[in-house]
Amino acid sequence: MDRLWIGLGGLAGFGAVAMAAFVAHGLGDAVAIRIVSSGVQMQGWHALALFGVGLWAPRGGWLAHAAGAAFATGLILFCGAVYSVGVTGISWGVLAPAGGMLLMLGWLLLAASALRSR
Repeated sequence: MDRLWIGLGGLAGFGAVAMAAFVAHGLGDAVAIRIVSSGVQMQGWHALALFGVGLWAPRGGWLAHAAGAAFATGLILFCGAVYSVGVTGISWGVLAPAGGMLLMLGWLLLAASALRSR
């Protein structure tokens, strides 16, 4: 399971770089660039968080794995919804806030895993 978080972190990092390149070369609208750039930043930070979860999970236990699941799901919901608005103008309603809440929950779970660690 630990390798899963590292693998997902690598994929998320790749996606952040790819989306950053798309923003730099494919979008002309300043508002869209700002919106998508926000998603890229969150994706990049949480790619690193997933990598960290993969390294920490053997000591952090189930709380660390729950943090990884929250990060991964939150990334899909938050960044997917942000990219949709920025690139196509289509809003997915509550998906971005729900994803953002999962990302925050992931950080709390990661902190709890550190405090509870043996």
